[in-house]
Amino acid sequence: MVTPAALTGAGAAAALRAVRDALRAAGCPDAAYDAFCLVQAALGTEGDPRLWEAPLTPRQAADLAARTARRAAREPLQYLLGRCGFMGLTLKVGPGVLCPRPDTETVAETAIDLLRGAASPTVLDLCAGTGCLGLAVQRFVPGAAVTCVEKEPAAFAYLCQNAAGTPVRCVQADVRTWHETLPAGGADLILCNPPYLTAAEMAALMPETAHEPAAALAGGADGLNFYRALLRDYRRPLRPGGWLVLEVGAEQAPAVLALAAQNGWRNAFVRRDLAGHDRAVAAQPPAAAAKTV
Repeated sequence: MVTPAALTGAGAAAALRAVRDALRAAGCPDAAYDAFCLVQAALGTEGDPRLWEAPLTPRQAADLAARTARRAAREPLQYLLGRCGFMGLTLKVGPGVLCPRPDTETVAETAIDLLRGAASPTVLDLCAGTGCLGLAVQRFVPGAAVTCVEKEPAAFAYLCQNAAGTPVRCVQADVRTWHETLPAGGADLILCNPPYLTAAEMAALMPETAHEPAAALAGGADGLNFYRALLRDYRRPLRPGGWLVLEVGAEQAPAVLALAAQNGWRNAFVRRDLAGHDRAVAAQPPAAAAKTV
């Protein structure tokens, strides 16, 4: 394992090799890329490559050794960097909040497309986590009035940090009961990336995912618990012609579409992510008019 003593006084290139080799030995995928990011973060060299020429100070060496040990234990790289990119946004992340995935951009893009032409839509982002979905909608639909809802205290703290300086409103609440506080027909669009992993998937998580909060991942025995609740309880808060947009697991779209039909939702469709997997399900509440996307 890389130690502060071994790194102190080393050049950046030597430190990079040492970190890369340690991560490879720990079985980390993309060890070379991760090593580059960790060295860059420890040295503070973003935007100033000249700093790569200086030997590591004891403080830098200790920082890099600590980050390397955490990554070797398969803690997500995003946690160690403290940030994650999403649709042009740089979001703060860390232990206790789910790291936004590129696949989730499909959900945001679907919502943005459905809101095209709306002057000042009311948008609710449920199970918001970092706020990636709601913040992306607000960025691309500037007139939107967006509310992000998150229950877990650690995740809510990151949500508030990410929403600071934006018009997005943050609410700490349980989405399974929050609908009771909402007026009928007050929302134009509701979007959600709910916990959707099955019990079997939770028992076989990748090491990095196992570091993320289980509350943001576990969707019950069949992964559909939250979909059942959302499709039952979030019809009333939507206006006629509004939309509910949900992220789904790659194999879940047929089951979620069936649940939507059972609850009277109409005009449902599915969007695929860049890998070709079903990723977003959108539907309108009962008696809604169709809209072509």
